[in-house]
Amino acid sequence: MSERAQGETLDVDVLIVGGGPAGLAAAIHLGRIVRKAGVEFSIALIEKSAEIGDHAISGAVMDPIALRELIPDFAERGAPIEGTVREEAMLFLTSRGKHRIPYVPRSLHHEGGLILSLGKLAGWMGRIAEQEGIDVLTGFPGAHLLFEGERVAGVRTGDKGIDRQGRKRPNFEPGVDVLAKLTILADGARGNLTKELVQRLRIDEGKNPQIYATGVKEVWRLPRERVPGGRVYHTLGYPLDLRTFGGGFLYDMAEGLWSIGLVVGLDSGNPFLDPHGLFQKFKQHPWIASMLEGGEIVSYGAKAIPEGGYWSIPRPYADGVLLVGDAAALVNVPRLKGIHLAIKSGMLAAEAAFEALSRSDTSAAALETYWRRLDASYAGRELYASRNFRQAYQKGLIGGTLHYALQLFTGGRGLWERYPCHADYELTRKLPHAGAALRQSAPPPPRRDLVKPDGRLTFDRVTDVYHSGTKHEENQPAHLLVSDTEVCRTRCAEEYGNPCQYFCPAAVYEMVPDEIGQGRRLQINFANCVHCKTCDIADPYQIITWTTPEGGGGPRYRFL
Repeated sequence: MSERAQGETLDVDVLIVGGGPAGLAAAIHLGRIVRKAGVEFSIALIEKSAEIGDHAISGAVMDPIALRELIPDFAERGAPIEGTVREEAMLFLTSRGKHRIPYVPRSLHHEGGLILSLGKLAGWMGRIAEQEGIDVLTGFPGAHLLFEGERVAGVRTGDKGIDRQGRKRPNFEPGVDVLAKLTILADGARGNLTKELVQRLRIDEGKNPQIYATGVKEVWRLPRERVPGGRVYHTLGYPLDLRTFGGGFLYDMAEGLWSIGLVVGLDSGNPFLDPHGLFQKFKQHPWIASMLEGGEIVSYGAKAIPEGGYWSIPRPYADGVLLVGDAAALVNVPRLKGIHLAIKSGMLAAEAAFEALSRSDTSAAALETYWRRLDASYAGRELYASRNFRQAYQKGLIGGTLHYALQLFTGGRGLWERYPCHADYELTRKLPHAGAALRQSAPPPPRRDLVKPDGRLTFDRVTDVYHSGTKHEENQPAHLLVSDTEVCRTRCAEEYGNPCQYFCPAAVYEMVPDEIGQGRRLQINFANCVHCKTCDIADPYQIITWTTPEGGGGPRYRFL
């Protein structure tokens, strides 16, 4: 997109899009480099949420290595650390029992790890960024990239004050064109700007397709004596079947809080894959239920996780732009870690940005140094060592585990240097009756929940959305775009049974009776959206596009 909006234009040297750990690390480190060098570069960071940290969600047990590099005195400066891992276990769950796994690979040990709320950490880092002189602008979603030829020239933020019909309301404010010599994209997993960049410049050519999981999480409050702090449990098995990659976690935090969640791979092939429903089943396990007994839910959230690993990382640089954190798919899946990689990538991007600006050369050739340094760093070494981990599981857990065992003895290689894989949506299986004529007199039944919620331990999607603090201006265009809803009513209903009703953890998509009573149509409850991006990823026809809603809208995560 190169045409200019009618709104104002802001010129900066460096624009950072996204207020997560990667973007904030880039801002803090670059601000310090600039100040130390005694030069003047204007740096701005824009974030779509109303406050830094509102949209940040993770497990999270963080390897502190990168945070120590960025802010060596983070403890003295009041970093919001909930605790340090002092007890951990890997458990295999059956439907009624649990079994401690006797051998756990070194990569899955978490001693010295920091238990934290990513939202709190991001808020704290945001304040430090402001102290470093960075212009931190919240409520400014990056809606589109601006290009000059094939060079990224900045970002256009979203308009405000447009009603459902696309008309300007009295409070209309056009988006701002933020023009930058260099743009750093930290817009997260399946970020809309990163997706636009990949599609336009094809920076994923020659790479494996990305593999994703959806993580669903709640935070519970219990009597403080029940949550001593420092305990970390990871689980395999129940409620996932042998074709579905993933696992659960429980971390105890400060002030009597339990962090509990389930990560579900989106490449299982099951058209009725229901991450939210599986998470509710997870909580019904006798051991999990006993851990939560007497507690109450205080927060809920969900997010997509890029799991493809080293071979799925898109080229993280192009003319005028760098990718960091989840936008660059920097997640070490066997370690269950990504925050330290995000922070390290942000720091290395800051160094590359400063050098490029100092030479007045932000071409792809000049910015390639970012990838070389990232690849040579401990972040790159970690990712390369696990380069074939996740792909091996696309043929099932048993085969994947055997391949992983071999990879442990071959430095991550396994049988081949590079394992192939498929995009998640390509693996979705059609229904047994797919291909038969869709009978208008017998429309598909409405979605059924895996678990009948009891309102105490288990909840329906809408109740959990309430606990996420999600709010959107109702009188605005839907930010979830379906290019052909007729496909939903006909082909998708017949071939797949409308998977969007199941994979969305926020009850955004519903198939409801149409106005003439002869079938079902798609209803989009966009105000429920928790910005997880699962729909954009898992839709088997790839006709759903997640775009940015009006600035400030979305979840307001607490403790996540």
